[in-house]
Amino acid sequence: MTASNKVHPSHLAAAVDAAREAGKVMRRHLSRPKRVHTATAHDVKLELDVECQRIITRCLGRAFPDIPILGEEGIDPVAEKAAVRWVVDPIDGTVNFSQGIPHASVSIARQSRADGAYRTDLGVILDPFQDEIWTAVRGGVARRNGRRIRVSGREQLRDAVISLGFAKTDRELQRMFPAFARLARRVRKIRIMGSAALALAYVADGRFDGYVEYGIRLWDIAAGGLIVECAGGVFEAEATGRGHRYRMQAHNGTVGRELSRVMDLPDDDA
Repeated sequence: MTASNKVHPSHLAAAVDAAREAGKVMRRHLSRPKRVHTATAHDVKLELDVECQRIITRCLGRAFPDIPILGEEGIDPVAEKAAVRWVVDPIDGTVNFSQGIPHASVSIARQSRADGAYRTDLGVILDPFQDEIWTAVRGGVARRNGRRIRVSGREQLRDAVISLGFAKTDRELQRMFPAFARLARRVRKIRIMGSAALALAYVADGRFDGYVEYGIRLWDIAAGGLIVECAGGVFEAEATGRGHRYRMQAHNGTVGRELSRVMDLPDDDA
């Protein structure tokens, strides 16, 4: 098959199949010892990250050999300017997975380029441990395991459960720590669970009411952002520099204004 800007059902089927193949590997290895590929002070990449991206690349490549892949574990240079591309995070939540914590996911998005910018037109997120898969195609509805989902209807921030993510740069931590303290006094609960893709899926599914993270990568949010929008929510992402890094907020559409106000208050606000 050749690349096309139009989303065909075969694109969704290929992405679902690729995610499930990677998910099988994740399930088999959850409780097994894992080989570290690279490690930093705050993150780890496993050999299984690379293996799962290889599996996804092979699956998608068989169906659509002309569509390049931009992925966490390797970027095809063609994907930076291609008319259509896949955006892949083979294991989102690697630290959880490496510790045997069953909260990690596979995220696959398809993006099209128009007027010099990319827009996600298909998203798939798989939680292989709960056997849940979220899907969306732009212009359609969001689904979990084939059934339509909607964002929550909660209107007040005081009733909301908000997920946060923390990047590790000094600038981002200096901004997020005071915001965390402000937010904690104004919401029902804050959750920091370690998979951006699943946090977005949970917003789309009404489990969370919002999710905020500064310094998140494109492959973490490309699929989930579309799924939130197709579930009736709001997804906002602003590029913050090179390396496909973004400042991001997603919510159910009703708590967003109050959430933004609290997150952007001066640091000395009580």
